[in-house]
Amino acid sequence: MVSKLKEELAKRQDLVEISKMIESGTRVLDLGCGNGVFLKLLEYEKNVKGLGIEICQQQIIESIATGIPVVHGDLNHDLDFAEDSSFDYVVLSRTLQEVQRPDRLLSEIVRVGKRAIVSFINFGYYKTRFQLMLTGTMPETKNLPYHWYDTPNIHLGTLKDFRMLCKEMDIRILRELPLGNQRKIFTKVIPNLFAPMCIFEIRKGG
Repeated sequence: MVSKLKEELAKRQDLVEISKMIESGTRVLDLGCGNGVFLKLLEYEKNVKGLGIEICQQQIIESIATGIPVVHGDLNHDLDFAEDSSFDYVVLSRTLQEVQRPDRLLSEIVRVGKRAIVSFINFGYYKTRFQLMLTGTMPETKNLPYHWYDTPNIHLGTLKDFRMLCKEMDIRILRELPLGNQRKIFTKVIPNLFAPMCIFEIRKGG
């Protein structure tokens, strides 16, 4: 069972790294939890108490079938069901660019979570920049595999944009983990140019 979960999770480099950042025995809220595989693995390996939020009915059914509790919800709405600091971690993976108001969602996740972990797709990645510059068309990459007319991504930004937004909202960035399979030295030194994705661990400022 565990090996099957790990095999499925291995397809998502960001979730593999996020799982390493979460401490054992904590309470985790996974926003856009999909079929619940991530929370199920955390439950097995780290005795985490997880709760998912998902909008797709089929994936909710799949999550519940594995024993993961899920709330049907739209991330464009406030997390009214959750009290302040009611979770140790709130996880938001590759989803922030799909919501109508990323700033409002960030405000909510640092409210309900003592810490939040966000994996952010970087539109400033050099391959993305080159595609737009050289072809004059909207980029399509591994992390942005859609056409401009059918994409769910409505608020694309760069790592620099994300940092600036956190500063404006008094959100403290505790850790950054740039992800990239190639040019790892450049990815670490100049992530806004060479990291296709980055994981941010954040919390409310002060």
